[in-house]
Amino acid sequence: MTGKRVVVTGLAAITPLGNDLATSWENLVAGKSGIGPITHFDASEYTSRIAGEVKGFDPEKYMPAKQAKRMDRFVQFAVATGKMLVEHSGLVIDDANAHRVGVLLGVGLGGLETIEVFHSKLVESGPNRVSPFMIPMLISNMAPGQVSIFTGAKGPNLVTTSACASGQHAIGYAYTDIFMGRCDAVITGGVEATITPMGVSGFTALKALSTANNDAPTKASRPFDNDRDGFVIGEGSGFLMLESLESAQARGATIYAEVVGYGASGDAYHMTAPHEDGLGMAQAMRAAIDEAGIRPEDVDHINAHATSTHLNDLCETKAIKKVFGDHAKNIRITANKSMTGHLLGAAGGMEGVFSVMALHTGIIPGTINRETPDPECDLNYMAGGSEKYQPEYVLCNSFGFGGTNCCMLYKRWAG
Repeated sequence: MTGKRVVVTGLAAITPLGNDLATSWENLVAGKSGIGPITHFDASEYTSRIAGEVKGFDPEKYMPAKQAKRMDRFVQFAVATGKMLVEHSGLVIDDANAHRVGVLLGVGLGGLETIEVFHSKLVESGPNRVSPFMIPMLISNMAPGQVSIFTGAKGPNLVTTSACASGQHAIGYAYTDIFMGRCDAVITGGVEATITPMGVSGFTALKALSTANNDAPTKASRPFDNDRDGFVIGEGSGFLMLESLESAQARGATIYAEVVGYGASGDAYHMTAPHEDGLGMAQAMRAAIDEAGIRPEDVDHINAHATSTHLNDLCETKAIKKVFGDHAKNIRITANKSMTGHLLGAAGGMEGVFSVMALHTGIIPGTINRETPDPECDLNYMAGGSEKYQPEYVLCNSFGFGGTNCCMLYKRWAG
């Protein structure tokens, strides 16, 4: 069917590389790592003691102190990023259009810190010490809920939760809502803040986290490297303003890229491991390409999920080869997580922002720490650093526990 064309008219991010888009992008392109020792809590007894923390974030720059205290950290990130996004897009949300502006955000785990804090109070002091704000602080949909309150957006308001594909799925649903004419604009992306004792210990128990580089944290996230030993947990957000082309042009908005394809699939295979041949990943990539009506050979850049775990990186490489054949070796592939760590439910949002920035600036960020290449991961992962190159299409991949796969395809905007 023929639907509305969808474009990106705003970008915003809070990441381990910086508390705004400009700083995050500058450090990503420079190849700087945002990974360091955990400071949010005493991690001295943990086998994984490093993380991609957001540093120096002050929620009171974006909201009154009283309101900030009634929000989990992930919701604070969401409100701050949402306000920055609206400002960057130049979209004025008022009574005339508020019902046509949605907020669709991805959150993987929600308010884990709030759960831990109030569980301790319950155990130590009894049920009367649990705050009435506990539930509103921790539920995942409070991220889009609070963003709508602070921005005035009154259109569809919901959260997607699909593990590490949460943010990417949110973008896919936002794209679909605009394509179908349900909204004129949507604030979308992903947000997460789970660098907590329970979050770190839980992923450590799964043997998912890197433990070999506690003394060299900037070297710990090593996508596609033979010595990778797990992902580094991160936190932050990445939001995009998606808008119908008609709406964007009517108000003279700056257009950063066009959204042309969305693909999703399920492995039906395992709770945590991807299909060993990357079949579900490949299916999602093909679906996004088919929806855009282009050939696989037209894709010249992939922002990979690339978690720095043995299985994910290998299976993603296999999937790329299945979809692109001989062309796979010509594609510039980048792994943002080598510098940020894995932002879980926020990963797809942050990487969507960076994918659009690659199209808009004509710069593809490199991948750091690929020092001993895995012979089975033998594609062009941009290990030599960032490159000035103008891609026409960027495919952004996100995959998650439960075998959920999601891919977005962005096209350069040429006016």
